[in-house]
Order: sequence, then C-alpha cells, then structure tokens
Amino acid sequence: MQELISCNICPHNCEINRLNGEVGRCKATDKVKVALASIHNFEEPCISGEKGSGTVFFSNCNLRCIFCQNYKISQLGLGKEISIEELADIFIDEQNKNVENINLVTPTMYVYQIIEAIKIARSKGLYIPIVYNSNGYENVETIKKLKGYIDIYLPDLKYSNDKISYKYSGIKHYFESATAAIKEMYNQVGNPVLDENGIMKKGLIIRHLVLPNNLQNSKDILKWINDNMDKNVFVSVMAQYFPTHMAKEFPEINRKLTKEEYEEIEDYLYSLDLDNGYIQELGEHEEEYVPDFEGG
Repeated sequence: MQELISCNICPHNCEINRLNGEVGRCKATDKVKVALASIHNFEEPCISGEKGSGTVFFSNCNLRCIFCQNYKISQLGLGKEISIEELADIFIDEQNKNVENINLVTPTMYVYQIIEAIKIARSKGLYIPIVYNSNGYENVETIKKLKGYIDIYLPDLKYSNDKISYKYSGIKHYFESATAAIKEMYNQVGNPVLDENGIMKKGLIIRHLVLPNNLQNSKDILKWINDNMDKNVFVSVMAQYFPTHMAKEFPEINRKLTKEEYEEIEDYLYSLDLDNGYIQELGEHEEEYVPDFEGG
C-alpha cells in the first residue's frame, strides 16, 4: 500500500505516512477497521429489497459531523482491525447469505485496501453489486481509482456552502469536493439500471439529510442536482434528523424538523424536474421510504 506513505486519499490531503502508524484527520491507520458486518434491511428499497443489503460499517471518518448518529463508530473509532483477506471473506460470507449487494459504509479511508479485497473476493466467486456508501467528501482522483470495482454509488450531498459545512462538520470546500466527486461517480456508472424486481444493479443515488432551520441549504442542494445531473439520477431526501451527539450545543438544530419545514422541502422537491428517488415521510425512521416521486 505505497499510496499510504503520503496519504491524500480524501480532500484533507494530510500527507501523513499511515504505514508508519501516523494518523491524520480521519484517524485511520494502514489497517482496515470494521465495526460491524450485517444484513441491513433499511436502506432505500432499490438497495435493500426484500433480501437486505450485505453491509460493512467501517470505523473512523474524514468528517466530524456534530449530529452524527454513529459517532461511536465514526469519531470514537469503535471497531476491530482486520486484514484485507478477512475483509474479502466478509464479502463472500455476506453474499452467501443471499443479500442484494455488498454495501460499504464510510469506506473512503480504506479505498486501497477495499480494492484489493474486492479482487480477492472476485477470485473466490463474488459477483453481486458493490455499493459505495459515502459522506461525499471525496477526492476525484480517489474515485477514479474505483472504476470497475463499484457498481452503485450512494453519496451524501450534505452542505451547499462553506459556512454551514464548517459549522457542523469542521471543514471547508465540502460542496466543491462533493459535487466534483459525484460527477465522476456518474461518469462511471451512468443512469440507473434496475432488475425486474426494482433492485438497482448499477447507478447513482444522491442522498440529502434536511436539517432544521437550514431549508435554504436543502433547496440549494436540490437545485444543484436538478441543474447539473441527469434527471434520471435517483435522489433520496431524508427527514429523519434528530439531535444527537453534540447537536444539542447548537440551538438551531436542537430539535426535529417541523411539519411546516418538511412540507416546504417536499413542495420544492416536487417543483423540480427530477424523475426518480425517495422522500422520507416526517417522523419515519431512516429505513422507511416512500418510493418514486415524480417532479415537474
């Protein structure tokens, strides 16, 4: 893993030597760290289907979102270090459970190890789609290295400007980095391909979590998608926000969405030209989606 000698895997470009045990912003070393591997039934319907998604939750993260629901994994590093060969075996074990796909959650820090694990797993018979489930804060050059290994990209598009991304995740240039990465993801996988059961085999789903008192941020995100991406791209608008981790220290987001906020974003979404995706009903958990909205 010579690429880890001077790590620039994500936009932080820490340039630390992870092979010598140095850690940067994400806290990842040269070892893969996994918190959980399980069948996940609560992604978008075209991802989980009836059989579930074979999900691998990676430890650590290159963001520090104050409202992260999985902060013990992403920020406190809960998990176990495993080898690349063990990761490949996890992929095969999940496939043997008859899942729809292999779902890599917060994989950015381990892209190079994941590529090698996919190679090994494919040599052992891995054939189901691979999902790259990302926070969106990616380097385009890293995404380019994934071409041919990833079938479905599932990135967040969280923030529309530096002010809000710095306030809630401690980073600048999120929007610039995420939108460039999303365009490269689309270049690789194109428009969605679904089977006869409505399960995605290839494509892109852009997720966005609506934050209370930040409706303009959501509108700007949805407008960018509408104006810059093919109308067939799937969009998943999530309304399940609730204050957790450090969010209670920020009064404007120390509550759930109101009905009025939800309806304003719903109305705006339906005014756009997007054809495919999901919008979550207010009060539902993240795993419950209303399928197929039609914009325009």
